[in-house]
Amino acid sequence: MKTHVRALVVGGGAVGNGIAYHLAKAGWDTMLLERDELTSGSTWHAAGLLPLFNMGYATTHIHKYSVDFYKTLEAETGLNAGFAVVGNLRMAQTDARMDEYMLYSSVAETADVYHEFLTPAQIKERWPLVRIEDLKGALFHPQDGYINPADVTQAMAKGARQHGAEIVRRAQVDSYQWTGSEWIVRGQMMVEKGGMLVASEEAFEIRAEHVVTATGNHAQRTARLLGLKIPAIPVEHQYIVTEPDPMLAAWRKAGNPEHPVLRDADAKWYVREERGGWILGPYERNAPARFLYDVPESFRADLFPLDLERIEEEYMSMIHRIPSSETVGLKDDFNGPICYTPDGNPLVGPAPGLRNMWLAEGFSFGITAAGGTGHYLAQLMTEGEAEIDMASLDPKRYGSWMTTEYAARKNEECYEHVFVLHHPDEEREACRPLRTAPVYDRQKALGAQFGQVNGWERPNYYGPLDAPSSFDHDARSFRRGAWWDYAKAEAEALRETAGLIDATAFTKHLLRGPGATAFLDRFTCNKLPAIGRINLTYALTATGTTRTEYTIVRLSENEYYLVSAGAWTAYDADYLKKSAEDFIASGGGYLDIHDVTTQWGVFALAGPNSRAILNELVRDAAPETVLSNKRFPWLTMRNIELGMCPVRAIRVAYTGELGWELHHPIEMSAYLWDQLQAAGAKHGMKLVGARAQNWLRQEKSYRAFGTELGRDATPLEAGLDRFVDLSKDFHGKQAMLDTGIRSKCVTLLIDGPADCDPWGKEALLHDGAKIGRLTSGGWSVAFGKQIGMGYVRPDLAVTGQKLKVRMMRQLWDAEVVEDSPFDPANARIRKDG
Repeated sequence: MKTHVRALVVGGGAVGNGIAYHLAKAGWDTMLLERDELTSGSTWHAAGLLPLFNMGYATTHIHKYSVDFYKTLEAETGLNAGFAVVGNLRMAQTDARMDEYMLYSSVAETADVYHEFLTPAQIKERWPLVRIEDLKGALFHPQDGYINPADVTQAMAKGARQHGAEIVRRAQVDSYQWTGSEWIVRGQMMVEKGGMLVASEEAFEIRAEHVVTATGNHAQRTARLLGLKIPAIPVEHQYIVTEPDPMLAAWRKAGNPEHPVLRDADAKWYVREERGGWILGPYERNAPARFLYDVPESFRADLFPLDLERIEEEYMSMIHRIPSSETVGLKDDFNGPICYTPDGNPLVGPAPGLRNMWLAEGFSFGITAAGGTGHYLAQLMTEGEAEIDMASLDPKRYGSWMTTEYAARKNEECYEHVFVLHHPDEEREACRPLRTAPVYDRQKALGAQFGQVNGWERPNYYGPLDAPSSFDHDARSFRRGAWWDYAKAEAEALRETAGLIDATAFTKHLLRGPGATAFLDRFTCNKLPAIGRINLTYALTATGTTRTEYTIVRLSENEYYLVSAGAWTAYDADYLKKSAEDFIASGGGYLDIHDVTTQWGVFALAGPNSRAILNELVRDAAPETVLSNKRFPWLTMRNIELGMCPVRAIRVAYTGELGWELHHPIEMSAYLWDQLQAAGAKHGMKLVGARAQNWLRQEKSYRAFGTELGRDATPLEAGLDRFVDLSKDFHGKQAMLDTGIRSKCVTLLIDGPADCDPWGKEALLHDGAKIGRLTSGGWSVAFGKQIGMGYVRPDLAVTGQKLKVRMMRQLWDAEVVEDSPFDPANARIRKDG
């Protein structure tokens, strides 16, 4: 047993072995520790399905890599992974489900995932045992199917050993200690006594440069050992195996091929053949979370009692869909723990607050994701970044506000929603409201319909207070939901009069100290602003791509107020603090950093009448000049008084209109809101939600982090040259220059369908070939047509270039327009008064 390795993987399920394989293949000296036997966690009782279907860009790539990779394992290792490439048929009972599949089709096209659409008649022709009279159609992936979880895990383990990795079983980790340069991992070898695993007297100590935890159901124990919060908690998942079906046996005996994995998404189950019978796996309501704090020592490769009453509805719907299954008995049943996270995505990436500690936890589709996770996580660790942006899976997307109770309830909800329609505008209700601004109740009384970002309740739009009973605020759609007309009216009002937006969820940091200026100058790519001014800038990764977007306000010589995206508070804080620690350790001057997000409320007031509204409230010796261009130019900050509220006002507007962000003590939010409401009523001000704001910022070509901006594109590729100062040295500069321009961010106006807007998932084509993808989309009130932003081949990033965008499986005309097609000269933003 080695005592020094470069990478130590803790956890011997499919995910852990996938990571060990790829790290070893990349040339790293790797060891894997498993507390029991390989596959003894959720891997052993997994059904082994390999669905390519996923609405996320990064996760789609991960699943596709796994499916392709598993097909190569036997040639490399000599072990058959048990991959039955029977295909995957996702049936649809409703038009809305078909709309979901058509939106997914765009995601799949951007990731080169082959798929087909089938009519009910085509389903019946291929698989006569399936009832089709109540189906609208189906999505078919012919390249995937199912695999034997134990076999594929053992094949990856053998491959890892062939590449030099050492795999040690019956080794339980009990502590992690960071020395400043490496991890010391200590534990005990385990022995079996009376059917239980107990610690022996044999201890071990391993020093590792990097550690990866892939501990599955034991994630809460891992969290305690590392002093972290990890919202990965298992939920019960049960499936049943039937006795042989005579009609299925006759079908196969006649020489017909095995059925694909069948998914009746609207009935919330999957079914596949199993030794002449069927496996039914439902995703029912009320499946409970388990192991909220720890896995009992007595629980090894064990199961929970089956709860047949809980899955009766799904069982009966299987009989409806496959009538021949009605007469067959039940042969076996499984009810085991499968880990979930609140949003269903795994936690993959650097652990918050720790160096060289990597998490790979919370896999609800662990078999499907194991190979791809190993591939892309190994890229992150060995090369600095993956070829795809992994931010959507980063463990730091949940902050310190997250609790065990929150994770458990949201994970139960996520399990139940596996087959619920995944609308792009969906807002799930569990654990809400939780984080609310002081004006939440006022906004709700005014018709606000809320979305959640990083736990915060944020108005998406303001609906009618006197809505008829037929109006459904919760009506979601893959086309235009019930909210669309209200968002449109809000966007128009902000362009014509004024709009008030609650931006309290913005992430805010205060950075100060003797080393603050030198640090930020190195940390970000733009010139630092003068005192009292602001600048938009970017922190880069080591590979030169965009890590974080900041609005920097310079308060004094060495004091800065940093504003970044509200969804990424912990993500930004971790990178900022670790970078500051490196700066200080290298001899830079002292600085300190404070997360002040919850100390400051933010209202964004914008529109042609915004100055007039604020003039009603300004308290100053010469109030009529406070907001003039002379005293308060664009891109500056001033401390002003609005009634009795002190305000750090920033003259900037994410909507591209004359406007200000009003940062204020959060305890005065209700007072300031009421004052703005009263003053705004005189000038036609309308309350505006996040959806209208998203449309408006696209009319100005304002890039957003998490869509246009991410770790797979440099600022130069994003078209942000004016915010990059190449005369100075900054982190990631040379890597950015060496990368060159692989693709280019553009804004497009689209002549699309009458009832649908792009969501930012669609493929872009030229002469029939895919040449890029949208990253954002919506409706432009200024141009009266659909708008989108995205990345295209550099030679096609030319104003006037004609392209096609695929929406609802049809191609629609799109044209590349100049950056900031609305008010390109910024005359409205700079307007004096």
